[in-house]
Formats: sequence, structure tokens, C-alpha cells
Amino acid sequence: MKDVQSERDERRVPLKKVGVKNIEWPLKVLDKSKGYQHTVARMSLSVDLKHYIRGTHMSRFVEVLNDLEMLSPKALDDILTDIKERLKAENSHLEISFPYFIWKVSPVSGLESPLKIEAMIEAEKRVEPVITMGVRVPVHTLCPCSKEISENGAHNQRAVVEIYVRSREMIWFEDLVEIAEKNASCPIYTLLKRPDEKFVTEMAYKNAKFVEDVTRDVALELERDERIEWYRVQVTSFESIHNHDAFACVEKGWIEDVARD
Repeated sequence: MKDVQSERDERRVPLKKVGVKNIEWPLKVLDKSKGYQHTVARMSLSVDLKHYIRGTHMSRFVEVLNDLEMLSPKALDDILTDIKERLKAENSHLEISFPYFIWKVSPVSGLESPLKIEAMIEAEKRVEPVITMGVRVPVHTLCPCSKEISENGAHNQRAVVEIYVRSREMIWFEDLVEIAEKNASCPIYTLLKRPDEKFVTEMAYKNAKFVEDVTRDVALELERDERIEWYRVQVTSFESIHNHDAFACVEKGWIEDVARD
């Protein structure tokens, strides 16, 4: 059959990231405490397309995934290499997101329940693979300003901490979740009995934080971790007394910016 995709294109326009997106795929993921867990990932795979090639072969992206069983740094490198070779590309890309569950113990009752976070991986390869991993973690924040000006109580709400890192060695999703939770007003739990609810409410009140506070505290902890080469942090608060959200963001390199001021 005629290979239309491989026809020569005379428009001389190279394309960045040509491929398939939003593929849902069953997957085993490494788990720090349990060895692995099963999930369903949403994936996008692509390559850079040279200016003289008309199109790419979409089925080959899916064929590469047929060999994927367990997600790991080596598996990512193998996929990126395979895509490059099958599609004769100079650069390959892979984006993955999936629900990931961490089993947490309630602070007073000691009952265990799973907390769902979202895990993300972005990877590309020209010569060596470059892998960025990330998490979106639900947390609890309480407003310091509201606490200061109110005689009783303070407005508080759920927030999300997003952390993206590139590292010199493997970092577990659980490590990033721990950093997000310890720097919020209070962690989020799936299962809370009344004594747990009292503990969480009082802990958040004693530990009031703006989204700016959480973002800076997370950044400082990531800055101290020698494994991490680059990071970006964004915290979003789903405001309980406003009809909008609040957010703050920081990326590695701020120390140099501060030094120049």
C-alpha cells in the first residue's frame, strides 16, 4: 500500500510534537511502600517532524506502549528510544498523568484510608532522556488575615500544591507529597472521625498560611534537597469566601534573582 505519510513535503515547515494524545492505558506504577500499584494513565506521545516529511505513523506510537507494563525511569527511556527509532525522529516526547493513591493514617483514630493525588511525568529524549515528574496534592489552608481580624474563627479551604522536579536520582511521589503536606496549614485525610476532625481544625488554626507562605516554604525545602536540579511550585487555594481562587508560583532560580536586587 502507498505510504502517504512518508511523502516529501515542499512547504519546509518543521513541526514540534506530532503524535497522539489522551490515550488511556492500564499501568503498574512503582510504590514506595507497597512495591507497586495499578492505575489507569492518560498519555500523549509525539516526535518532532522534519520539514520535508509530510506526516507521521500514528499506529507506531500505540505499538510502543504494548510493551509497557511497569512505569520506571528505564521504561521511560526505552519508550522514548523506541519512538525515535520507529519514526526516525531526532527528538521524542512523552506525557503521562494518572491517579496515585497514598495510604494515610488519621491523626487521632489511627484509621487508614487512601488519599488520591495526581501524578504527572513529562519526558523527552534527543540524546539523553530528560524527565520531569510532578504531583498535585490536596491540602488545607487557613487565612492568617482572617484569623487576625476576626474574634471567632477564620476562613479556611482546600488547596492544591503542585510540585514539578527534575532530579539527579530517583525521587518517589511519596517524597513530594510529604513536602507538600508538611508545609500546608494541615494535610487532607479521606477518613476523619470526630476526634480527627477536631485535631485537623485546631492544627490548621494554629498554622495559618497564605498560598504565598505555602509556596515559599515548599520552595525552601526543595532548594535544600541536593537531589533536585530544577523545580517549580504552584499553590492554588479554592477560596471559601470569594468567588475566585488564589494562587502563587515560584521556580528554581529565584536565589539568583534576589542576589541581583
